[in-house]
Amino acid sequence: MNSKKEVMNHLLVTLFNQILNIEEKALKKGPYNNLTINELHVIDAIGIDHVHPMSIIASKLDVTVGTLTIAMNNLVKKGYATRVRSEEDRRVVLVGLTTIGVEAYEHHREFHEDMITYTVSAMNDKESDVLIEALTKITEYFNNKYLD
Repeated sequence: MNSKKEVMNHLLVTLFNQILNIEEKALKKGPYNNLTINELHVIDAIGIDHVHPMSIIASKLDVTVGTLTIAMNNLVKKGYATRVRSEEDRRVVLVGLTTIGVEAYEHHREFHEDMITYTVSAMNDKESDVLIEALTKITEYFNNKYLD
């Protein structure tokens, strides 16, 4: 019989891979199938509220500005994002989403909303509280172990 650690490891690895695979398949079937998962995550990090400096988006994604620049080049070329220099400080590059970029953002948010709605509907309040507590601990572990 598998130990609890082996079962947890299997479930976490399987869940992580399934979410990425399902997200990628949903993306390829949808109206934004010219985007990659990474580009969609950049769109998600940019958000829809206003323009942001590239450095802030890179920090959110835990990537370098150079890495983000490559993704932004593709998003601008595909018409999903804009990039302009700040009027106050010309060294600062501000990024935002175009109309189609906002639509892709909202489409991606709906995917996540559906996933969470289903998950929560299959649990009672106590179960969802335990899941939140467990996921919080896992997130804290990764943040403390690998993101410091």
